[in-house]
Amino acid sequence: MAPFRTLLALVLGASAVSAFAPISTLSVRTAAPVVSETSLEVFDKAMADWEAEYPQFAKWGWGPSVQAEKWNGRHAMFGWVFICATAYAKGHGLIPDADTVLNLKEWGTLATISGKNTITNERAIILMANVHCFCVGLLATICPLPFSDPLLLDPNQGEMYEKAKATKAYGVLPEMKTGLTEEAEIMNGRMAMMGLITLTATSFIEGKDMLTVVNDWVGGLYF
Repeated sequence: MAPFRTLLALVLGASAVSAFAPISTLSVRTAAPVVSETSLEVFDKAMADWEAEYPQFAKWGWGPSVQAEKWNGRHAMFGWVFICATAYAKGHGLIPDADTVLNLKEWGTLATISGKNTITNERAIILMANVHCFCVGLLATICPLPFSDPLLLDPNQGEMYEKAKATKAYGVLPEMKTGLTEEAEIMNGRMAMMGLITLTATSFIEGKDMLTVVNDWVGGLYF
């Protein structure tokens, strides 16, 4: 099991690292991906059907799109960074008063699990950190910086909007390219999303919290 855990840790690490990679500008891919025509047709048809049924949503980039897949993948990759960082902090005692239960009178019902049982300080810190990161991601989505890829498209952006709309789906298996490419980002994002699904399922089946499952996968390196 140790080699498997090590391999899995390397895969997850590679997925997470790309969350901090430079963001490439949107561009139309001219090279045809090495995938079957059928797989591309499925993706393109789904996007076309959505645009035909909900043109106002599709106009602004809502619904199934390449941009949505990119951002979902980036959030999943960041999720792995946050999970690994949280496991490290827990294993090295970096969370102050981790086992201290929050006082209901001081924190109110938002800190409750059920009845009058409240969460620990560790869970409260992790929760607020996630809320903060979520808000940062939400603002980056609504008000993207000039050098970042927008999730919500703006028809008033002219050429940049046309390039974003012209971006085709990557299909089931994007073309394998090395380096900081859009294809690599898509594959990393997909692996990160599948990893989160696997982690959630494993945690539910084994009855363990996610940090413990991740720690088991890497052979107890965190705690």
